[in-house]
Amino acid sequence: MNKISLENLQAMQKFSETYAKRTGTFFCSDLSITAVVIEGLAKHKDEYGSPLCPCRHYDDKAAEIALAYWNCPCVPMRERKECHCMLFLTPENEFSSKQQELSLEQILAYSNSINSIGH
Repeated sequence: MNKISLENLQAMQKFSETYAKRTGTFFCSDLSITAVVIEGLAKHKDEYGSPLCPCRHYDDKAAEIALAYWNCPCVPMRERKECHCMLFLTPENEFSSKQQELSLEQILAYSNSINSIGH
């Protein structure tokens, strides 16, 4: 399993918090979903230099990143506040919490790759 840099994990944590506050969206009430999505964004940032949506299948991730459509925040999120990953939810969404912050410790606690974080 590839290691995820702590630097990019923190960058994606801060990005997610800032974007949620700026757009009036909230994290999923199941914070493990939020943590895994942030972790996936960090992994793609490490591997490809860009936070490609981690919740979709791509035949060619590098080509998808070049198109920028699914780079977070993706076009559906920017245009219609539709987040396939459930990272940024509108207040009326039944899965929305009231949280716009998630600590690094919380992300690590929920992380599927807690042992794969590189320091």
